[in-house]
Amino acid sequence: MFERAGGMTWFVDLVDRFYAGVENDALLRSLYPEDLDPPRHHLALFLAQYWGGPPAYEAERGHPRLRRRHFPFAIGLAERDAWMAHMRAAVGKGGLSAADEAQVLAYFESAATALINQLPH
Repeated sequence: MFERAGGMTWFVDLVDRFYAGVENDALLRSLYPEDLDPPRHHLALFLAQYWGGPPAYEAERGHPRLRRRHFPFAIGLAERDAWMAHMRAAVGKGGLSAADEAQVLAYFESAATALINQLPH
């Protein structure tokens, strides 16, 4: 997938499109640090590695431990849905084939759901 998508450039562009939405999202913005450059960099490295690119994320940050890294943040259905809306839009503008887009979105749906740590009241 890394090569089919367009290599590191595609993942950096994906993350830039995603964070353009997050920057102005009233629900999500408070979950991120003031400076979005570090999480932007980390996400691009992680996604590139996950999809078959170089192991730069692990070399820089160690094992991804997604649930552990996200546990300090209150993530409920609303946060998950808002995050997915921005990611769906970002992926949709990435020029992937329909099959590749479906595969990438299926991963994001699964990962985003797995990070929910707040149940509805």
